[in-house]
Amino acid sequence: MNSQTEKISLQGAAGAIEVQRDQPAGTPRGIAVIAHPHPLFGGTMDNKVVQTLARAFVSCGWTTVRFNFRGVGASEGVHDEGRGELEDMLNVVGQLALEGPLAIAGFSFGAFVATGAAERLWATRDIKQIVLVGTAAARNTVATLPVEAHDRMLVVHGEADDTVPLAAVMDWARPQSLPVTVIPGGGHFFHGQLPLLKSLVARHLRAGIE
Repeated sequence: MNSQTEKISLQGAAGAIEVQRDQPAGTPRGIAVIAHPHPLFGGTMDNKVVQTLARAFVSCGWTTVRFNFRGVGASEGVHDEGRGELEDMLNVVGQLALEGPLAIAGFSFGAFVATGAAERLWATRDIKQIVLVGTAAARNTVATLPVEAHDRMLVVHGEADDTVPLAAVMDWARPQSLPVTVIPGGGHFFHGQLPLLKSLVARHLRAGIE
């Protein structure tokens, strides 16, 4: 993301996991782990939305960890339709964010995986923030998170998203009474609206500072 980005290689169930870590100025508030969009459609940890999320977290004092799912970049293994990718994310959390405040975030397919990670970790970890952008609810069964998690969650979607229709996200959110922040005219990749996305995420993170 910048010249200070630290490159790390972890060992996961499918082999090496390629990771990049960025540090904020001062003492970190915690560690945010961010998941990228669908590996079979060009998704990587260098995706512009993922980098925007990382910049928002760093600007708000979080150490930020991005990683490539299995089969992407230097990460070994092959795509596993979300099952292995969840394992990858949990592996990254277990090795780089084992203790202390944790944030979980993701974009598109990565948001789907992030909900699974949050669901799995909620009972045992201090998850301070959950940020989901362009949540891939159309073709995936997105996890339902506890009501207690809702105040710590930000769900953002583009009104004109033609990859994941807004209606699919609303169908997931409605039974939970989970608010969704809609960016007017926004597409799946938020072209021309990334500064607005960063601002929305940063505002949410600052509101959550205790």
